[in-house]
Amino acid sequence: MSREAFEDAVRDALDLIPAELAAQMDNVVVLVEDDAPEDDPDLLGLYEGVALTERDGWWAAGSLPDRITIFRNPTLAVCETADDVVDEVAVTVVHEIAHHFGIDDDRLHALGWA
Repeated sequence: MSREAFEDAVRDALDLIPAELAAQMDNVVVLVEDDAPEDDPDLLGLYEGVALTERDGWWAAGSLPDRITIFRNPTLAVCETADDVVDEVAVTVVHEIAHHFGIDDDRLHALGWA
């Protein structure tokens, strides 16, 4: 899958987020990178930032945006078809957005969003 098609899949996954939930997202950017960090090469997505549930009054002043990064090559490696990629990207995007809202991996796993 081309980089452009992968980025389209990420955009489509973001469009699946209900408008009322998307409106609550604050100071976050979603990026696509080809490769995951060297120390975790199989990682499909990564949230870097301060979850909304942990922010207080001092946090917002001058803060850089939180980052959600979706990794293309590891995703392509675990998927057999383009439809699999679209499905996996949607799951990964939801998973990382959940971290932005303060939902940890244990709770995501319990909800079926591994």
